[in-house]
Amino acid sequence: MSEPAIDTDRPQRPAQTAPSTLPPEPGAPTRGPWLVALATSVVLLLLAGRYGYHRDELYFLLAGRHLDWGYVDQGPLVPVLARLLDTIAPGNLVILRTPSALLAGGAVLLVAAIARELGAGRGAQTCAAVLAALSGIVLASGHLLSTTTVDLLVWLAAAWCAVRLLRSGDSRWALGIGLALGVGMLSKVLPALLAVGLIAGVLIAGPRRLLRDRWVLTAAGIAVLLAAPNLIWQAAHGFPQLGVAASISDGDSSYSGRLDAFTLQFVIISPYAVPIWIAGFVALLRRPAWRAYRAVGWAWLVVFGIVLIAGGKGYYDAPLLLVLTAAGAVVTVAWASRGSVRLRRGLLALGVVPLLLPNIVLLLPVLPAERLPGFVVDVNYDAGETIGWPAFADSVAAVHRGLAPEERSRAVILTDNYGEAGALARYGPTRELPRAYSGHNSMADFGQPPASADVVIAVGWERADPLTAWFDECTLAGRVDQRVGVENDENDGPIHVCRGLRRPWAQIWDSEVRHTG
Repeated sequence: MSEPAIDTDRPQRPAQTAPSTLPPEPGAPTRGPWLVALATSVVLLLLAGRYGYHRDELYFLLAGRHLDWGYVDQGPLVPVLARLLDTIAPGNLVILRTPSALLAGGAVLLVAAIARELGAGRGAQTCAAVLAALSGIVLASGHLLSTTTVDLLVWLAAAWCAVRLLRSGDSRWALGIGLALGVGMLSKVLPALLAVGLIAGVLIAGPRRLLRDRWVLTAAGIAVLLAAPNLIWQAAHGFPQLGVAASISDGDSSYSGRLDAFTLQFVIISPYAVPIWIAGFVALLRRPAWRAYRAVGWAWLVVFGIVLIAGGKGYYDAPLLLVLTAAGAVVTVAWASRGSVRLRRGLLALGVVPLLLPNIVLLLPVLPAERLPGFVVDVNYDAGETIGWPAFADSVAAVHRGLAPEERSRAVILTDNYGEAGALARYGPTRELPRAYSGHNSMADFGQPPASADVVIAVGWERADPLTAWFDECTLAGRVDQRVGVENDENDGPIHVCRGLRRPWAQIWDSEVRHTG
């Protein structure tokens, strides 16, 4: 039997793809996320001047006086920004924190934009924006000038470009990923972790052709080129950030350690958002219409696995949790619009006050510093590190005034950590204090005491044992009194006066005084 003839003149119907496997079109734009982002930035700016500098901000200001292409624990971006802002408005804490407040608003918009790419309507976009605005990672990083604030926006910008690329198939969006990662690595090398996660996600879920795509390879080149100054500095100095990472892995830092990293996943956005981002994660991996985005879901799992195994800080993967939250907002709003609508929406509203709004009290300076409850510092370590620095300098000044005149003329201050040295650089000159030195991280590169400095006021050592290896005698001369009952790393700490340097500073500085963490 002959084959049936094919009518070549009749148009042939193209093969149809099941609608459920196609990515949905982006949702309609709405003003809701813009209003939420604006409110977020305004609130952060209004609260920016309460309490005081964070220890890291004091360190950034010092690093800004010693500009370089890299530092032991970071890249040049934030120190450059700190120096610029302090030059514009010296000593103005609100101006110093303004970029963080604006970046936090930008992060809120990006989370809503990611939800929109996933097909979110107006309600789901606004829901995603609200969840991001009240999340722990946005509020905490938006209140302080920090490398984390930069990381947050960089990761979200790269994720948004990745979602657009996966939805549209237009690999030119990879250039946006490369640009974001390259700029981000001028702050810290952490954006490289996101690159690893995205590559792993594509290897696992596809489309693997992207790994050979010319635009993707060009984007990788852009990222490396932008990050090159910091990477070259790190290589030339023996990659000191690896030593810092090892200290973090050993638990020698806030929010570090495997248990903390795991626990933080359930509070860094908020306990309220946990079922939402879990629903988003599951939907990214299983929803047929979101098949194109599975690489993003796998990216979070890979990044979180690396953080957990390496013992990194539990907030390193928080930007990707916000991406999962954006996906979860789409799922949650759709769930709340089906069946018993009043019951479901009532359940969602019920958890807002006890589970979402406490982030504001815990993470922003809304309570009086002199009556800050201990549980706030227990939850938010950084809150305690923004209180009492002028009084800290007063305590050191009282010990300095107690020295004999001939000792005061050659005395210097040695601090255990960079925050203490930064505080004395900020508040010491008006109290006629000598220069403060420290061997902590890049502080060790900013200078060591002169050879004639054989009288030292030592701050930050709970015990004098390490100091007695460097000096003939060390006596307890006072204690830090920050004049508030806050429990932080400085309050009630001992202040020693040490005399008789046993060996020259040049012999002990790099080998014994210098330390990372």
